[in-house]
Amino acid sequence: MGSVIKVMIVDDSLFFREMLSAKLASYSNLEVVATAADPYDAVEKIKKYKPDVLTCDIEMPKMNGIEFIRQLMPQYPIPVVVVSSVSNVVFKALHAGAVDFIAKPKAGNKEELDLFVNELVGKIRIASMAKVPYNNEELVLEKEHMNDITKSNIDLIAIGASTGGTEAIRQILKELPKDMPGIVIVQHIPPVFSKMFADGLNETTGFKVKEAEDRDIIKPGHVYVAPGDFHSRVSKLGSVYRVNCVKEDKVNNHRPSVDVLFESVAKICKGNAIGVILTGMGKDGAMGLLSMKKNGNFTIGQDEESSVVYGMPKAAYDIGAVVKRVPLNKVASTIVSALSGKM
Repeated sequence: MGSVIKVMIVDDSLFFREMLSAKLASYSNLEVVATAADPYDAVEKIKKYKPDVLTCDIEMPKMNGIEFIRQLMPQYPIPVVVVSSVSNVVFKALHAGAVDFIAKPKAGNKEELDLFVNELVGKIRIASMAKVPYNNEELVLEKEHMNDITKSNIDLIAIGASTGGTEAIRQILKELPKDMPGIVIVQHIPPVFSKMFADGLNETTGFKVKEAEDRDIIKPGHVYVAPGDFHSRVSKLGSVYRVNCVKEDKVNNHRPSVDVLFESVAKICKGNAIGVILTGMGKDGAMGLLSMKKNGNFTIGQDEESSVVYGMPKAAYDIGAVVKRVPLNKVASTIVSALSGKM
């Protein structure tokens, strides 16, 4: 964090490139070493200036940002933060190998622009420490025999993630059998994008996935993604579990917060829940996962090698909150083993 991060801006708008360059120049540990108007221009400048992080638009002439990222990664595995209009194509960019994304601000809104720049700077700093995910290839998942889990005493599964989490969650859900207990997810993600993320998972994983709404009943085979800018808690009345979505103060500088979800599960589940903490910067979720473990629940943490950013799972592991630490391609099989009583 003490060294200067070399940034390159790739965007077809001259105005946006110049504006963003000027804004980033005010941060002492960032240096905009180059800007590029299109991917072909970018490649030549990558060779010359060797940036640490790229910011990249999606809609550009000659080649769109997704194809650029897909072709870039094998030869120049540079962390990319996608800067684009609000659209579900950002998830295609993440699948292609981008580390993170942020929505462009509305033109002429100074307050929104300032918030955008502050958030982008944070994402650039995190990206500078991140591993470029998956090397532009579909993750090879470890296949194990999936045992009968219908008689498991596990009632629900809680998952928390941040940077790199959208792809990690997608991979895990694709691998899991579809007769799972209900799954509740907190992914650090802005409003609007949380619904796009849930809808995408619904289309690609085989689960029934939705953005959680207040008082949703948690059903087996269903997945509930916390809405952006709302905390999600689990409550129980009789034998029925529900998701409660509330707009309260941020926790660990996040809303939704993984800790809020995990702490709620810890309070009502004594040995009949599974907690999973995945890639992400910071420590959100660590204390909540520890509470889950102390109440007899099985907990899983992603390992360093497979994490895009080994922050949240490391914080959880360091305080003893993780029962089993595994690479991403073993998370699904570890969940199934726990459901089957083999862990």
